[in-house]
Amino acid sequence: FAGDSDLDPDACADRFLEQIPNIYRMLTKDISALYEGDPAASSREEVIVAYPGFFAIVVYRIAHVLYEMRVPIIPRIMTEFVHQKTGIDIHAGAKIGEYFFIDHGTGIVIGETTVIGDHVKLYQGVTLGAKSFELDEDGNPVKGIKRHPNIGNHVVIYANATILGGSTTIGDHCVIGGNVWLTKSVPAGQTVYYKGE
Repeated sequence: FAGDSDLDPDACADRFLEQIPNIYRMLTKDISALYEGDPAASSREEVIVAYPGFFAIVVYRIAHVLYEMRVPIIPRIMTEFVHQKTGIDIHAGAKIGEYFFIDHGTGIVIGETTVIGDHVKLYQGVTLGAKSFELDEDGNPVKGIKRHPNIGNHVVIYANATILGGSTTIGDHCVIGGNVWLTKSVPAGQTVYYKGE
């Protein structure tokens, strides 16, 4: 293996295979979140074969295991393939909890150091990104630091909302309305709406 992986190919394959039951368990919960959360879903089978959000979640869940194992390049190739096919850009390094729901999905961006809790719903165009990049003495972005937000449990983020920054936390049971721009944390249980000028 090239890169930073500490595993030889055989050990890596064995470790990945050990994770398949957990990946399957997580995906079963994601199917339930999509089916139960979308009134347009006629069956779980439809979610599996026809929903681009579920396709993105499947590939992310597999890529994330490889990313955590420090397998080089492959996780990024996997998630970029999905990005090309669906317009959904989930970095393999993001940490996403159970019962994850992506509706429509086009234009969603989830950055590498994002942490998302359980029972979170994202709609199209949501960005969970970096507010700015800390620079080193040569003016290059510093790598390996927290750059993206934390999203609590039971949070709904509506279309085209943008939440930025590694110190930004959205508390449990929050609702973030469409077109909202956030760079500060929101306490649990709040609803935030876009206010036009």
